[in-house]
Amino acid sequence: MNSNPPIENFGEIKLINLIEELVLKKTGKGLIRDDAFFFKLKEEYSDQLMILNSDMLVSTTDVPSQMSFYQIGRKSVIINMSDLIVKSVRPKGIIISLGLPRLFRKKNFIEVISGIIDCCVEFNLDYIGGDINETKELIINPTVFGFKHPSAILYRKGIKSGDILCSNKRFGLTGVGFDILLNRKSDNKYFENYKRSIRSVLEPEISEVEAFILSEKKIIVSSIDSSDGLSKSLRDLLISNPNLGFEIFFNDDLIDSEVFQYIEDFSVPLEDIVLNGGEEYSHLFVIDPKDFIEAQNEIKAKGGQFFRIGKVISEEKIYILKDGKVSVAKNYGFEHFMK
Repeated sequence: MNSNPPIENFGEIKLINLIEELVLKKTGKGLIRDDAFFFKLKEEYSDQLMILNSDMLVSTTDVPSQMSFYQIGRKSVIINMSDLIVKSVRPKGIIISLGLPRLFRKKNFIEVISGIIDCCVEFNLDYIGGDINETKELIINPTVFGFKHPSAILYRKGIKSGDILCSNKRFGLTGVGFDILLNRKSDNKYFENYKRSIRSVLEPEISEVEAFILSEKKIIVSSIDSSDGLSKSLRDLLISNPNLGFEIFFNDDLIDSEVFQYIEDFSVPLEDIVLNGGEEYSHLFVIDPKDFIEAQNEIKAKGGQFFRIGKVISEEKIYILKDGKVSVAKNYGFEHFMK
């Protein structure tokens, strides 16, 4: 008997039953069986907005071959949570639609669902339900939602010249990780010095600390999730804040030490690795200089971190300041459908 049959041997109903069993086992809660899904609104949400995000994960464009199916499931949740968290919105529930190839194996299916559920448990997300359909490749399309009073949400607008650009992570690790996983065909054991870079792609981490403190302390910021590369995220901020630009400081506050070692070992362009790596899921935010010390002290006191990586200027360009020289950032990160 085949212990790992393709899911075509089961059919949609049995797969849904399997998801329900896993959810119940790991969370103690059952899925809702109805034509729609229901989330009971507590009285505390009565004056709040519902904030939603839906980012699709597609295996051919988003999944390096080295990722396990468990990591794929987990990452599909992380990429959606990140966009809510940088708005200072705590995700409360998730609905997931799955596209599955007919010959997808049962064990791989269980790994994907386990990665999804374990991530939900880690961040106290209610897995409410979803849909399953047959597709040519693995597709995971979560929708995550949460609630927040409009006055406490961190929006993209609000930047002015002279403001400070900050990030809660240094950049470049995912750029290195993708270069290794996609372009270096050697076994990963040959890249022992770059474990953090590889892990940043396969098992991304997000921090809730910084956004919630900034919101709680009413420190006015412009805020965005960096997922398509630093340069594109900065460009997206400027779309919401016209007639402005950035100066980016290419130094140790912006760039992880592992990145400097990698470009020395393999002679790859530093700017491309740092600006266009993508999938950092870091929190980029802009604050008034008068609030910088308070923000720094409050965030560090709660175990968070952030780095000063640039400043806002009154010219519509993104400049790189490196080794006493100034250049213009020309590339703007990953974009679907572009060659």
